[in-house]
Amino acid sequence: MASESSDSTGGETTALALKILVAGGFGVGKTTLVGAVSEIRPLRTEEQLSQAGSTVDDIGGVDQKTTTTVAMDFGRITIRSGLSLYLFGTPGQDRFWFLWDELSQGALGAVVLADTRRLVDCFPAVDYFEHRRIPFVVAVNCFSNARMYGAHEVSRALDLDRGTPVVLCDARDRDSGKEVLVRLVEYAGRMHTARLLDSVGHAPDRA
Repeated sequence: MASESSDSTGGETTALALKILVAGGFGVGKTTLVGAVSEIRPLRTEEQLSQAGSTVDDIGGVDQKTTTTVAMDFGRITIRSGLSLYLFGTPGQDRFWFLWDELSQGALGAVVLADTRRLVDCFPAVDYFEHRRIPFVVAVNCFSNARMYGAHEVSRALDLDRGTPVVLCDARDRDSGKEVLVRLVEYAGRMHTARLLDSVGHAPDRA
């Protein structure tokens, strides 16, 4: 999506607003990341965990978590003049996956947050974006009590496609989160450009 605005000289400048998804397993830090980087008060749809939900939500490793996102988180950040990102944090539990198809419409790319204590939890998000050819980066949220792995180790463990970026971050820190988003925008831009050139190169000649 793009909008036109006038600059101080009376000319027209184009302001881009890009849609980014923030995904990952339950309790990995999606709501925290969106809240940390957003320059507006983030929209949150969190509800208290209930006894009934304990039968379907695995909270192993995140026992102190008391709330869960039931629809989405929303925030906005300006990366630089003329470029803003609209952030949509996805719910982590399987029972809310019907929302993902709607949220992913028109997305430039996605951040898949990973927790090395529960690395397997981000497999569904990785599979989802790979199958739909949505560019993504894996951001390892560095919890203080988690064993740290290098980017290459995480890439191998998740069996990522060659070239998919893996970065370390602190979801609580605005600058750290912004660096993740900048990395995603750069990577997604390259991927979309390459696909466009590839499709043009394979387009049939017209008389």
